[in-house]
Amino acid sequence: MTESSVDRIPVSYVQKSRAFYEARGFERPYIWAQHDAAPFTKVDKPLSESRIAVVTTTVPVHGREKHGQGDALLADAPKGSTYAQACSPRPHQMYTNHLSWHKEATNTNDVETFLPLGRLSEFVERGRLGSLSSRFYGVPTNYSQRETREDALTIAQWCHEDEVDLVLLVPL
Repeated sequence: MTESSVDRIPVSYVQKSRAFYEARGFERPYIWAQHDAAPFTKVDKPLSESRIAVVTTTVPVHGREKHGQGDALLADAPKGSTYAQACSPRPHQMYTNHLSWHKEATNTNDVETFLPLGRLSEFVERGRLGSLSSRFYGVPTNYSQRETREDALTIAQWCHEDEVDLVLLVPL
């Protein structure tokens, strides 16, 4: 064993989160979301007859900004707001820097890895899926259960408007 591996101990994410909130003066500890009565239902028709929509935590890009370290992507939708955007034309770039992912081990250059609109369109063409919604939806990565519920209601309304049968959630 190396010295660094001997010094390592497991960290409880739950305990660390509770300590974080307690240190900031919150009156009660963080409560993890639990939805025993979530309205998940059995799929009532074949995928080949279903309309599917995608929900992502990434944000559309509208351009670049120059600064000391090079180019920075600019988000189209304000970070922290729910949005709907047309699937066509498919975005070739999405803003992801505000999200937590291992930026040294991987990248988000291939949008299809986290917003698979092209692959889903192929499945529609092959008859594996009935259709793809004309819009995809984005949600912020808020840690508030109240805000998450509000965002979910907004997404549910948009899905109803777009006659969506199934939703593919692809968080980054």
